[in-house]
Amino acid sequence: MSAIQANAELVAHCGLYCGACKSYIGGKCKGCHENSKATWCKVRSCCTDKQIKTCAECTEFADPQACTKFNNFMSKLFGFVFNSDRAACIAQIKQVGLEGHATAMAELGSHTIKR
Repeated sequence: MSAIQANAELVAHCGLYCGACKSYIGGKCKGCHENSKATWCKVRSCCTDKQIKTCAECTEFADPQACTKFNNFMSKLFGFVFNSDRAACIAQIKQVGLEGHATAMAELGSHTIKR
């Protein structure tokens, strides 16, 4: 298996890193930004409407957990099942930027920061 590459374009709107996702690596998913079928994702729709790359750029909520689009039942279920902390991903993006986040996640070999 080849090493996971860092690519800021593969950071999902919610902060997950598609570049380390098994579905993306296996060719089963195009990633958040390229997946036009992901109309069900409220975070993707919100970021697209606001013309921002991730929730880290949102000026409406300083903490993404306060946003009902980011912090909904499905995201809580996903977070529990996959031990995922998307809010930590957003915090990391705010701290080190998209490139830094992509690099950190590629080095971890993970699509998310674990809880």
